[in-house]
Amino acid sequence: MHVGIAQSPDISTALSSPDLLEKMGPPSPWDIIGPLAPRGSGKGKSSPGVCGGFRAGSCDRSFGYRSGGVCGPSPPCITTVSVNESLLAPLNLEIDPNAQCVKQEEKEQIKCLNSRFAAFIDKVRFLEQQNKLLETKLQFYQNRECCQSNLEPLFDGYIQTLRREAECVEADSGRLASELNHVQEVLEGYRKKYEEEVALRATAENEFVALKKDVDCAYVRKSDLEANAEALTQEIDFLRQLYDEEIQVLQANISDTSVIVKMDNSRDLNLDCIVAEIKEQYDDIVRRSRAEAESWYRSKCEEIKATVIRQGETLRRTKEEINELNSMIQRLTAEVENAKCQISKLEAAVTQSEQQGEAAINDARCKLAELEGALQKAKQDMACLVREYQEVMNSKLGLDIEIATYRRLLEGEEQRLCEGIGAVNVCVSSSRGGIVCGDLCVSGSRPVTGSVCSAPCTGNVAVSTGLCAPCGQLNTTCGGGSCGLGRC
Repeated sequence: MHVGIAQSPDISTALSSPDLLEKMGPPSPWDIIGPLAPRGSGKGKSSPGVCGGFRAGSCDRSFGYRSGGVCGPSPPCITTVSVNESLLAPLNLEIDPNAQCVKQEEKEQIKCLNSRFAAFIDKVRFLEQQNKLLETKLQFYQNRECCQSNLEPLFDGYIQTLRREAECVEADSGRLASELNHVQEVLEGYRKKYEEEVALRATAENEFVALKKDVDCAYVRKSDLEANAEALTQEIDFLRQLYDEEIQVLQANISDTSVIVKMDNSRDLNLDCIVAEIKEQYDDIVRRSRAEAESWYRSKCEEIKATVIRQGETLRRTKEEINELNSMIQRLTAEVENAKCQISKLEAAVTQSEQQGEAAINDARCKLAELEGALQKAKQDMACLVREYQEVMNSKLGLDIEIATYRRLLEGEEQRLCEGIGAVNVCVSSSRGGIVCGDLCVSGSRPVTGSVCSAPCTGNVAVSTGLCAPCGQLNTTCGGGSCGLGRC
């Protein structure tokens, strides 16, 4: 017990009387509230912020208590108490030697309680600051969530646009696929025509080779016939010269030789007629041979010329057809290459369109996933902040209840001092997020009770504080839900 008592010399002995101690009763545990005042306050002054501290003094064989605090103006001094004169005689007091140790322990406990109370006050201030900070953060996250929710229609519109573009790309892909099929069909037709033309060209080349062989054979035969005709002509000329020489020789012999033959027969041999007849026969043979050779030569030449002309015409037509086929092949090859280029371009365009569509869809999906993740994270952060805010509010409410309990206990102590000294029984139990309860019983006054029930799972808090009759009526404060406190 820590009580500041200013004793006068004439009543110092009376205050140490056992009878007086019995009348006053045992020291009240609430006398420890006095040292809860801030250190450094002057003597005889009470704390302006805490209902605590009191000072006892004596005046003209009487003593009284004076207290003050934030609960109201200081009550009037207690009336004087008469002291029995017999109590002033020296008494043989058997003081317990452990009393000083007990007092020292009580002083230490008071210091600890004072330090705890100061720490509670600092913690309350800190929690109030944190509460403001969390409210600001909550407002900020709520506003940010609103901003994000405003962006959702934009992304929905963008996603719809991308879907329409994807549908257009799919339609273009189908159209390009049909065009590709058509081009492939045309290309297949051109390929068939090309193969037919190649087959015709091969057939024409084979015919040309066969005709060339025939022409070569005819030319060889022509050369042979010309050689035979020339040999026959030379032979004819040789025979003609030979016959001419023989005739000349015969004529010379006939003209140079004069033979007179006398024969018995009367036959006359006419050699001129015989020679003329033989000559005529040979001439006829030569003419017929020459005519036959010339006619055969002319017929063969005409036939060879006709064959050469016919083969030349066929060769010319074949060359023209080959040139036409070559030009057609070149044209078809160019068309095939152009078709292949168009097909490759169309395939590249289709592939690029598919890649762009897939990239756009993947980008939109990634952005949507990021936005959903950010939204989920913001919701989780908000839930964590709300839980922290709820825990802080629960702690703050518990501390407020403890402070209110201490204040009401101090007020009850003052009221007790005002009404008279009586026995005080106090039971205080505090727990953050748990239960805080207290009761105060003062003789001659109504009990003061305070209870707090906080369920950590829901954050519901119920407070019931009863004041004594002179101070006020019963008040009830409740806070429930996860959003804050309410009044009921």
